[in-house]
Amino acid sequence: MSTPGSEPFDPVGLLPHRPPFRFVDRVDALVPGQSVEARYRVTGEEAFLAGHFPGNPVLPGVIQLEALAQAGAIAVLADERYAGKLPLFGGVEKVRFRRVVRPGDEMVLSVTLERLSARGGWGAGRATVDGAVCCEGRIFFALA
Repeated sequence: MSTPGSEPFDPVGLLPHRPPFRFVDRVDALVPGQSVEARYRVTGEEAFLAGHFPGNPVLPGVIQLEALAQAGAIAVLADERYAGKLPLFGGVEKVRFRRVVRPGDEMVLSVTLERLSARGGWGAGRATVDGAVCCEGRIFFALA
């Protein structure tokens, strides 16, 4: 992916997160400061799946939320006004988990920033697998 007049770049590299705690594999669409669509594939190799649940691995809901937050952080950090900032979770609202996510599933992470200021903002996120919603909610973040 690239922006007009620039060299190609990988927006995932904007995240301060690194494996094993990065839950965005690629970005499909990005409007800096406004929206992002990204993906994360659950491989089954994630260490926490061994205990959640043995013999019946399920991606924890909090990790689904974290994936949405990381996708939203890419939309924030791609805006030159926020380059180099650190978006931190401040809270969540209206979160619902609607589908189990298992190894082999690929989540499509869509986040639209609703409000953005020098101190933080709100984003609306929705994660889907095969077109079915698995997680949705509003995410509040502070910029450090």
